[in-house]
Amino acid sequence: MFTLKNLLCFLVSTCILYQLQSQSKNSEINILFVGNSLTYTNNLPLLVKKQAKKHGVNINTKMVVKPNYALPDHWDEGKVQKLITTKAYKFVIVQQGPSSSVEGKKMLIEYGQKYDAICKENGVKLVYFMVWPSLNYYHTFEGVIKNHLTAAEINKAILCPVGEIWKKHFDTTNTYDYYGSDGFHPSKKGSEIAAKVIVESLFCK
Repeated sequence: MFTLKNLLCFLVSTCILYQLQSQSKNSEINILFVGNSLTYTNNLPLLVKKQAKKHGVNINTKMVVKPNYALPDHWDEGKVQKLITTKAYKFVIVQQGPSSSVEGKKMLIEYGQKYDAICKENGVKLVYFMVWPSLNYYHTFEGVIKNHLTAAEINKAILCPVGEIWKKHFDTTNTYDYYGSDGFHPSKKGSEIAAKVIVESLFCK
C-alpha cells in the first residue's frame, strides 16, 4: 500500500536527485584542447561548447593549437604541462595529424603516456580526438582508426572516435562533405559532426 509516508519519501528523494542533476548541469566544466589546424578550423571548441549546451552541460574551453603541431611539439614547448598543473581542467583533449604511420602511432602512445601521467597527478582525464587522413590518403583510414584505438586503450584514456564516424558516413553515402575544399581540413559540417561526437563521448555515456 502506498502510504503518505511513502509519498513523502518519494518526493524528498526526487527533489534531492533533481537538485544534484541541476548542480551538475549548472556547474561549468573546463576543457583544454591541444592540437593543430584540425582543431582550430571552424573553432571546434566553440562548437563543442554549443553542442554541450544542448545536453544541459556548461563548459569553458581553451585552445593550445599551432599549425602542423604534433604531441611532441607541444610537449617540448611545455605550455600544456603548466596548464594541466593548474588543476583547472576536467578534460585535456589531445589531437595531432592522422597518425596512420608507425611513427605517428608511437607518438600517440608515448606522448599520451607523458600527458596522462601529469593529468593523473592533477585530477584531469586524458582524451584522444581521433581525426582522419586527407582524401589523397584515404587508403590509410583504417590505420588512423586502429592507432588511435590502440593508444587510448594502452593509456586508458577516453576516445572521441570522430574519424571512425566520418568513415562510416563516407562509406555509407559515398559523399565526402565533411571535408573542406582542400580535401583535408574539415568543412563546417565536418566540424559540427566532430563536436557532436566529442560531446557524446564525454557526457552521454
